[in-house]
Amino acid sequence: MTRLQDGATLPTRAHPGDAGLDLYACEAAHLGPGERWSVGTGVAVEIPEGHAGLVLPRSGLAKRHGIALVNSPGLIDAGYRGELRVLLLNTDPAEIFRVEPGDRIAQLVIAPIALAEPVEAETLAESVRGDGGFGSSGR
Repeated sequence: MTRLQDGATLPTRAHPGDAGLDLYACEAAHLGPGERWSVGTGVAVEIPEGHAGLVLPRSGLAKRHGIALVNSPGLIDAGYRGELRVLLLNTDPAEIFRVEPGDRIAQLVIAPIALAEPVEAETLAESVRGDGGFGSSGR
């Protein structure tokens, strides 16, 4: 990873063994109720081939302030070298949420992926679930 801006904070783990690396804001932002904002981190990463970066919300921000990620999870492909930006959404109906440089705004998880090639078939194999979609399990 590299800093693209002075003052950017490199991603860190809060505790040894944590899956997620905390991502930090490199710029200020203010989100009114129902607003979304793209917040820069000032860093770029090199994801290893065969892996992807998943940008996930921080549960504390969701619980205390109603802050969610618009495209959760955000996907970072191995070939991307630009700045990591986080699309925050303020779900609170009344309060403005303010972001300051250095605030933890999301987390990054690096995960292995299968690089499967799509193959067209005339039919698909049968399964117990079949074409059952939302709510099909009855739970």
